[in-house]
Amino acid sequence: MSEKVDVLVVGAGPIGLACGIEAEKAGLKYVIVDKGCLVNSLYNYPSNMTFFSTSDRLEIGDVPFISHNPKPTRPEALEYYRRVASSWKLKTRLYEQIEHVNKQDDVFEIKSTKQTYLADNLIIATGFYDLPYLLNVPGENLPKVKHYYDEPHPYYDMNVIVVGAANSSVDVALEVYRKGAKSVTMVIREEEINPRVKYWVRPDIDNRIKEGSIKAYFNSNITRIEEHEVLVNTPEGDIVIPNDFVLAMTGYQPDFSFLESIGIQIGNDEFKTPVYNEKTMQTNVSGAYLAGVICGGLKTNAWFIENSREHAELIVNHILQKVG
Repeated sequence: MSEKVDVLVVGAGPIGLACGIEAEKAGLKYVIVDKGCLVNSLYNYPSNMTFFSTSDRLEIGDVPFISHNPKPTRPEALEYYRRVASSWKLKTRLYEQIEHVNKQDDVFEIKSTKQTYLADNLIIATGFYDLPYLLNVPGENLPKVKHYYDEPHPYYDMNVIVVGAANSSVDVALEVYRKGAKSVTMVIREEEINPRVKYWVRPDIDNRIKEGSIKAYFNSNITRIEEHEVLVNTPEGDIVIPNDFVLAMTGYQPDFSFLESIGIQIGNDEFKTPVYNEKTMQTNVSGAYLAGVICGGLKTNAWFIENSREHAELIVNHILQKVG
């Protein structure tokens, strides 16, 4: 048995939910399918994370977002988007992985781990947080290697290596250091801390490195990860660092292979920007649309919740125009 819908949204993040809301308002039959939980990317953020944006900029569906802080926290955001989904009675299908998409004539046949859908239109709002950049070194599959960071408690009295020099790496290094890690070492490919690190945090990390509280190896790379130590190539030669955990804060990337499997073209620019019409959000594949962060390709700081909420309305308006 297959289920026929007007619109299938891939991704139950904030922008995917916004697309569902617009489809609901337009009277379209739709489903929102996600391989994880509701707003899965936000769920995987650090437990004590605070958003850069104020709560009003994270609102969707005319549901007020009331925060007890100047800028909302992760728990507040999770509560808010649960309330949005509940208020609009959004038709979500969670923990359901899309396995294959095939377009026949004007209809998308979408097979998931649970069933098959037939959809006239496909909206891809998958973000970029599910695929971390790998180190591609021996030992990366050991349980002690983490590509997602939750909280500092597990790293108390542990020897921790943090890979990377951007905001997430700096935040993690400072937090595990202050919460009692035995040692914190940063391994950084570049010659300095990323210039785009938050200006109010930059002096803190610079001073901790200067005083030796946090050790940093610049122009360096991990070459091998073992059970109790890590091998690092530095400008001074190869060294061995005692180690209990590796926190690889190396960033994340969109699932380009999924887009290409549908036939969506990827640009030749340095950011591998997918091809789409900025006025309608439709890709080169008729009936297939992009919404949210996925639109920026590797330029993952181009789109946020606050500036891509409008994608949902653009897409649904175009779908309505097509059907008259």
